[in-house]
Amino acid sequence: MTDLRLGVLGFGLRGSLARVAHRPGGGARVTVVADHDPERRKQAAELIDGVRTVDGHREVIEAEDVDAVLILTPDHTHADLACAALRARKPVFVEKPLDITVERCDRILRTARETGTRLYVGHNMRHMPVIRRMRDLVTRGDIGTVRTVWVRHFVGHGGDFYFKDWHAERRYTTSLLLQKGAHDLDVLHWLAGGCTRQVQAFGDLMVYGGNPHRRAPGEPKSADWYTEDGHWPPHTQRALNPVIDVEDVSVVNLRLDNGVLAAYQQCHFTPDYWRNYTVIGDAGRLENFGDIPGGVVRVWNARRSGYRAEPDAEYRVPEPEQDAEHGGADPLLIDEFLRFVREGGPTDTSPVAARMAVAAGYGATASLRAGGAVQEVPPPDDDLVAYFERGQV
Repeated sequence: MTDLRLGVLGFGLRGSLARVAHRPGGGARVTVVADHDPERRKQAAELIDGVRTVDGHREVIEAEDVDAVLILTPDHTHADLACAALRARKPVFVEKPLDITVERCDRILRTARETGTRLYVGHNMRHMPVIRRMRDLVTRGDIGTVRTVWVRHFVGHGGDFYFKDWHAERRYTTSLLLQKGAHDLDVLHWLAGGCTRQVQAFGDLMVYGGNPHRRAPGEPKSADWYTEDGHWPPHTQRALNPVIDVEDVSVVNLRLDNGVLAAYQQCHFTPDYWRNYTVIGDAGRLENFGDIPGGVVRVWNARRSGYRAEPDAEYRVPEPEQDAEHGGADPLLIDEFLRFVREGGPTDTSPVAARMAVAAGYGATASLRAGGAVQEVPPPDDDLVAYFERGQV
């Protein structure tokens, strides 16, 4: 099998996906990486054998030795770069979120349809073992018909990952409720079998906004911006982004188009870092305890009074086939993208679902910044939905 030749835009935190995709002789190789930062270009050259590095995106999109493009740049750049690559008839992988506004997401979807070029969105959590386990249990009817979903996201390293660079600024993310929450909102929709139609939220910048220890404008992040143990407690964080105008805690209520009611909570100053999902149907409920291999998903079906830890069934979160980030999900994500570029066909990720995750996060952000007013979430155009449901044919 001839290797697909991949061009990569951006080699920041998600540059790890480029390394996963580089498998010479195994179906794909990264031929060129573009990044404005010379240090990142140097890093790419050191980590990816034989790759050349360039400064501008057009040198990748227009390159003759590029068959498909991976867009791993900051969120607010996705629409412009994706549309340029799609118009060049290069299949596109866009890291989540699809972009930071509904209009920009729709522009990407319309361009994919107009050009007939394949579009894939990197919602890797759909490949995480814990999510697959819960999805399988829901699909086979272990808790009956889903009626409500509750999600709590404890972002223990929030100060390190999201308040020391562009993530902390509205102009680049809209909000962390959209940027970080796009993962959970997409999974929530997937487990519930519907998409958000109404949303209401409250949120605030409670902790990091009062921290005076900021970098000067233009000053790069410090070498120790992240440590595994974290900078704890939050007030010990140093060298935060010069501008911080996104919320660090939010609570959201959602009504889906199939009648399911849902809740999502996100906090960036917890000591622990994991996600907890509770899915309640009309014949039981399930809940995960831990979201990486070694955790469990518990199911309760029998009626009882009071709290009992013993479930009616318990399922271990399986070990991934490959040791990689996000519980082994990233290699599976790249596997699916490469197969889709070569063969087409259905995928577990969905551009329309990615758009709806952004739309829910965008509406929730509008609500919390308007004092909690309910927001209507606009559905995508029917012709776009039909195109992507046909497998982009």
